[in-house]
Amino acid sequence: MNNSPEVKIHQSVAILVDGNNIEISLHNLFNSDDIMINFDTLIPKLLDGRGLNRLIYFREGESISHKLADRLHKYYYGSVVPCYKGADIPLSIKATQLAHKVDTIIILSGDADYVELVRHLKSEGVRVEIAAVEQTTADILVEEADYFTAIVKDDCFEYKPVGKK
Repeated sequence: MNNSPEVKIHQSVAILVDGNNIEISLHNLFNSDDIMINFDTLIPKLLDGRGLNRLIYFREGESISHKLADRLHKYYYGSVVPCYKGADIPLSIKATQLAHKVDTIIILSGDADYVELVRHLKSEGVRVEIAAVEQTTADILVEEADYFTAIVKDDCFEYKPVGKK
């Protein structure tokens, strides 16, 4: 019987990015410091028709690209949050704050430090997805998540700074 009614799924999604983890994973995988995430292809792939509630890019250090921050804000109303040390604690705090405001949280990181966060969010009824470079993602993180998306070369671009060949 193929006469089932069309079901529209309306989910609110927050995407939280551990920038240092993803950047290091991409640089190691492709042996280049010039490989960057192409958010214009990755975000629609991750959302798969769902609504974007928040996009927050957490990054350790003071040398955060204003161009990236401006682009994320302009196209996704996203923000970049500088972190004093690592991104895992600020990202975890924000995820727990958002747990009652969204249906799904997508964490861009393969770091096993997020396992307890994933377990907590799921216990709160939040769907948790992980998007990361498969080769550098902890197996336990993939096992605990509701869904895993591998970040592949098609989700990236090569950025050549002016004057660099």
